[in-house]
Amino acid sequence: MCFQWCQGQPEAFSDKTGKPDLRGTYGLHGREMIAWLTHLQHTRAKNVWFVGVLDEKLDDFNRKIYVPQIDGAKTGLELPGIVDQVITMTELKDADGQLFRAFVCQTLNPWGFPAKDRSGRLDMVEEPHLGRLMDKIRGPVRPAAERLSYVRPQLAQPAPTPDQPQT
Repeated sequence: MCFQWCQGQPEAFSDKTGKPDLRGTYGLHGREMIAWLTHLQHTRAKNVWFVGVLDEKLDDFNRKIYVPQIDGAKTGLELPGIVDQVITMTELKDADGQLFRAFVCQTLNPWGFPAKDRSGRLDMVEEPHLGRLMDKIRGPVRPAAERLSYVRPQLAQPAPTPDQPQT
């Protein structure tokens, strides 16, 4: 609906010829979608859920990445920065190889799924139950010492080159 509205706006037409200009239409579409999402972000006393599908793509280094399936590249890139929670529901394998459904809720996860927890209350993997998830988000926050690890990880030593002596 947003894109159709954008097609009828003056920015969607060339200044010189008056013909439709898709670049202008898509630019306006990106701005309007972000404005709409930002407006919804400031809705008080309501919880707004966006439900969508993820596309699996390869980045410049041939690594698998997941991006939201939404009109306008700008909207898909900026959406995670606007919302408070990004949660991916997926199937994971347990230690026995059995599949189970789960919510992935933290940015640093081994599967590379989009996720973000601005509340600081969610674990990396949560039970796929929206009611319990909302209760946990609204619940008391654990102290930072319990939630965060301040330990510096051990860095792997680079392999010596043929010119360097081994130590």
